[in-house]
Amino acid sequence: MNGGANTAGLGTQNSGGKGQTGPKEVTQLLVKWSHGDAAALEKLAPLVYEELRRRAHYYMEGQGPDHTLQTTALVNEAYLRLADQRRPNFANRSHFLAVAAKAMRQILVNHAKASARQKRGGGASKVELDEAALVSPEPSKEILDLNEALERLATFDSRKAQVVELKYFGGLEQDEIAEVLKISAVTVRRDWTFAKAWLYTELHRAA
Repeated sequence: MNGGANTAGLGTQNSGGKGQTGPKEVTQLLVKWSHGDAAALEKLAPLVYEELRRRAHYYMEGQGPDHTLQTTALVNEAYLRLADQRRPNFANRSHFLAVAAKAMRQILVNHAKASARQKRGGGASKVELDEAALVSPEPSKEILDLNEALERLATFDSRKAQVVELKYFGGLEQDEIAEVLKISAVTVRRDWTFAKAWLYTELHRAA
């Protein structure tokens, strides 16, 4: 994965580029939207879309050139999933980031399943989870193997699985993950180190 992504976070600049929208203001807009305020969604839309674009770009940079799902398509589908909710229930910015990461994961897994049904075999593709290299026959298999491994990890340590989901699929930094899960950055770092080593073993076993 590319560790140099720009993850400035949701709520830094308004759509017109004038002034700043801080996390508190974004949280207020999310709460208003959850209470049925359509105007709040209009104000959030450019911020949400830009945040999704940034995080999708972080993920897609780690994929091979033969990956058939483009960043724009991933962003569009994730945005529609979030914006089209009939009963949005975002308590704050952290909650939104967690839901966005889960949406990204679901979209990528669904795409990988569809791709796997249509295509078998292909050349080897090397994908990295930070410094732990994960090798699989094709990107779709890598995503499916990772998803299954995360599900196994979640059965005995759901928090560590969440850390991976937020970092790998959502592109969140350690401080952001700590905010989402309400734990310390030190704990996030410890969980990530353990999960990364565990997944490395699991994925090489599945390869």
